Amino acid sequence: MIAWAGRIFVFLGIGHTVLSLALVAPSHAAAWFGGVLWRPDEGITEMSPGMAAYWLTVGGFGLPLLALGFAVLWMHRRGIAPPAFLGWTILAWTAANTVILLPSPWILGVVASVLYLAGVRRAARGARAAAEAVPAR
Repeated sequence: MIAWAGRIFVFLGIGHTVLSLALVAPSHAAAWFGGVLWRPDEGITEMSPGMAAYWLTVGGFGLPLLALGFAVLWMHRRGIAPPAFLGWTILAWTAANTVILLPSPWILGVVASVLYLAGVRRAARGARAAAEAVPAR
């Protein structure tokens, strides 16, 4: 279950990053590298198309979610149970976004979080059982 959660996080991270870059970077990359993000005419309360495109792509959640997915897969391959707080945090975030923006891919984040938490719980149960099975000296 943990591996599937990691794979879904990686899929969402890659999918969001690649698709958003393909859709908006060609139109806004020149402005990003031209310093427009450092001095927005509209201030911080309104977003220009260039600023919105930045937060959708490079400044968005795709790359951190990709890193999380790879970290979860890395821990799983080494037999390390990832911490439950990550799953609860991602679940709260993705559930709120699913409610706000349905239909959308956010529901996959909810599914991945539930799989993650179930896998962490199963791993903790297995570790307890293994510890209890070791004879005392």
